Amino acid sequence: MTVQRRRGSPELPRLIFLAVFFLLGLVFGQAIALRVPREILAELKAYLGEFLCLEHLAVSETVLSTLLLYFRYPLLAFLLGFASIGVIFLPLTGLAFGFFLSFSVSCFTTIFGRNGVLLALALFGFRCAVTIPAFFLLAVPSLNASGTLAGIGKKGRRAMPVVYGKECWLRLAVVCGVLFAGALVDLMISPYLLDFVLRRILN
Repeated sequence: MTVQRRRGSPELPRLIFLAVFFLLGLVFGQAIALRVPREILAELKAYLGEFLCLEHLAVSETVLSTLLLYFRYPLLAFLLGFASIGVIFLPLTGLAFGFFLSFSVSCFTTIFGRNGVLLALALFGFRCAVTIPAFFLLAVPSLNASGTLAGIGKKGRRAMPVVYGKECWLRLAVVCGVLFAGALVDLMISPYLLDFVLRRILN
């Protein structure tokens, strides 16, 4: 998102601001996961065991599901830059991103102990290495843009105009290309890696 700025307008504070919410989400996710009843955790372990016996999903379903997992938070972060409400929802999106990631990882580690770390890495490791930087690359300029849209003065005039220029769309194109490539790589390596880790854990 390209926004006309005054000289020296900082982006680092916005990055730190969003990172704090992401980290809070990680903390909350871990705290909630520790309160999940043992019965539910036992059901999850049984489900993972049955996973080895299930046939793979249709290729189209797998591709769409993977693309959704890769694009949902970064693309939402980009779109929120076109609305003043993004000032509120961008931090909340970072909070949700961190929460659900941490909750999932914590459930696996609670069930399988140290082996759960391997399982979490197989499921989320590569994806997070791609999607977390992509999220912040789009969320930081979006926060700047949405903040400008929300910054309407008393006379109904914005402090500075919002311009969605070439940099905005180039950034989106590059990030989407990286996300798409990451999803394809994930589709190729994850089934084998996950199968290897699950057999090691559940056998």
